[in-house]
Amino acid sequence: GKDQKQHLEVARDLAQKFNNEFGETFVVPEPAISEKTAIVPGLDGQKMSKSYDNTIPIFLDGKQLKKRVMAIQTDATPVEEPKDPDSCNLYQILKLFAAPERLQEIHTLYVDGGAAYGYIKLELFELINDYFIEARTKKAEYLSDPIELRNILARGADKAREKATVTLDLVRDRVGIKY
Repeated sequence: GKDQKQHLEVARDLAQKFNNEFGETFVVPEPAISEKTAIVPGLDGQKMSKSYDNTIPIFLDGKQLKKRVMAIQTDATPVEEPKDPDSCNLYQILKLFAAPERLQEIHTLYVDGGAAYGYIKLELFELINDYFIEARTKKAEYLSDPIELRNILARGADKAREKATVTLDLVRDRVGIKY
C-alpha cells in the first residue's frame, strides 16, 4: 500500500548509492502499488491498521469473521434513500471482492436508493469467507503438523540462504572484503 512507499524509497536510495559506488549489484526496486488496494479502509473508515484495531483478520473462523464484517461502520441513511458509494467504507471494501457486474448492481442501489447495509455486509462476509477459505484450510493443515511446518520453513530458509549467499558474495567482492 501507499503507506509502505517510504520503505521502498529507502531501499531504492540504498541500491542506487551502492550501485553508483561499486557497480551494478542490486536491482533498484520499483513501486507496484495498485490504485485498487493503495489504501484499504478499516471497519471505521480510517486506513485499515492493526494499530487502530479496525482490521478484518482473514484467518478468523466464520462466526468471528462475520462479527467483524457486521461491525463495519455505516451511516444512518434509510435504505430507500440514495447514498454516496465513494464515501462509504463498506462499499470500498466490497470493491475488493465483488465481481464487477455485482458491484455495478450494488452501486446502482446506492445511487438510486435501496442499498441495505445489513444485506451488503452479509454478502461481503460471504465473499471474504469464500475468498480466504483455501488459505484458512491450508493454515489449519500446517498448524496441525508442527514437524512438517518446521521442515517447510527450514527448506525455505535454505533456499533463501542459497540465493542471498550469491548476492552477499558479490557485495563482499565489490567492496573488497575477502574471507
